Parts: sequence; structure tokens; C-alpha cells
Amino acid sequence: MSDASGRGQGNQTSARVIEQSNREEGIVRAGETPITHERPEDWGWHGETGKAGRIAGVVMIALLLVMLFGNHEGRIEDLYLVGAALIIVIALIRDHFRRKNAWRSR
Repeated sequence: MSDASGRGQGNQTSARVIEQSNREEGIVRAGETPITHERPEDWGWHGETGKAGRIAGVVMIALLLVMLFGNHEGRIEDLYLVGAALIIVIALIRDHFRRKNAWRSR
């Protein structure tokens, strides 16, 4: 434990300074326990969008390809539209094979 001689504590006498492994030292109120570890998954991070994300990917591919037909004269924008659609197609194919080989697919 660090020396708790008022460093960062203000006027609270019931708080104590502790050193946590792999974290910076923190101030803990009396009667509370320090946080040992919080996993991002516990808060809902690192999740996947599931079926709604795959449907949105297909809709975006369709919208990008529909934008090929219009009143524009240059073909450079067509390359960007087709390229963006191909990137989404590759991501969906990768997701399909990742879910197929996963231990627990959604």
C-alpha cells in the first residue's frame, strides 16, 4: 500500500489509497472493495450485430449497386461504388465462414 498521507484524498479520512496490479493506484472509500477486473463483455462490448447486421450489409450492397444507374457521366464513381460493395461482400463472406467454423455461432 502507498503512503496515504493525504495524497489525492482531500479531507476524507475514511478513504485509503491502494495499489492494484496492472492498474494505477486508486482511492477506495471505507467499506468498499476495489474493482479487481471488469471484462468488456460484461458491459456488452465486443458483441456482434447478428442477423440484423447481415441484413443491413445486403441492403447496403443493393443500395450501392442501384446507385450505378443514374444521370452521372463519369465512370470513376462507379469504381468507388462497386469497390465499396465488394468490400461489404468480402466482409459478409468472411463472417459466414467465421460463424460456420465457430464453436458457438449466432
